[in-house]
Amino acid sequence: MTILFLMKKKAILMNIILLGIIGLIIGTLVILFGGGGAAIYLGILTGVFGLKASAAAATSLVTVLPSLIMGAWRYYRQGQINTKVGNQILISAIPAVIIGSLLSSYIPNSIYAWLIGVILILLGLSMFLQNRNKSAESKAQTVNTARLKAGLYGILGGLMVGVAGMSGGAVILAGLFLLGLKDFKATATSTYVLVFMSATGALFHIAGGQVDWQAGLPLMVGALFGAMIAPKLAQLLAKTRITQYMKPAIGVFLALLGIKSLL
Repeated sequence: MTILFLMKKKAILMNIILLGIIGLIIGTLVILFGGGGAAIYLGILTGVFGLKASAAAATSLVTVLPSLIMGAWRYYRQGQINTKVGNQILISAIPAVIIGSLLSSYIPNSIYAWLIGVILILLGLSMFLQNRNKSAESKAQTVNTARLKAGLYGILGGLMVGVAGMSGGAVILAGLFLLGLKDFKATATSTYVLVFMSATGALFHIAGGQVDWQAGLPLMVGALFGAMIAPKLAQLLAKTRITQYMKPAIGVFLALLGIKSLL
């Protein structure tokens, strides 16, 4: 019995360490590139650690919140966040999160996956093609057009959070790039937007599913350390040539995510 107890305790400790390392890596990367990471955590918690979908959705959204807040605060102190554009997206994103959360139990997963797949492919192609066509970026957008686009991206991102417990970062980041924000200004503003979206989604998903704190806390701690590292790393990378490849690389990544969702 003592040996079994020690083996079980060791396995739990190894799981905690593994989750902490996963949180650190994901927390650094997603804050660096303007995501929330909830979708990644969702996949890990369900596919690797066997959590039920409702518990994984609640746990993933709660997990990303502290790191998002930390990342947004550090980006804000650097003066990287465009709150005007961010707030335009939030006006439509928050109601979309609420509506998506209320409708989530009525939407078949197959239909949702297909819709998200198509949206991600279209956004990815738009980002890639806009990067190739430099003149498209130089054309000034009217205020009404910009607001309309910001509202659309907010709705799409909000529905991703509300329906599936994802962070919606892919859509929000793509939207910010297409609205004309550059490089790490876009990623910083995306982090700011995701704080409020994830907080709203977490409230609804917690009501529908129990948070698994044994899995969530190690991920949260690791992600917090990652969120401390990412903004400083962004400052260093902003001085390199990597910024030239951010938009097309993220565009290709979004398209691949969309194709994966359709398969």
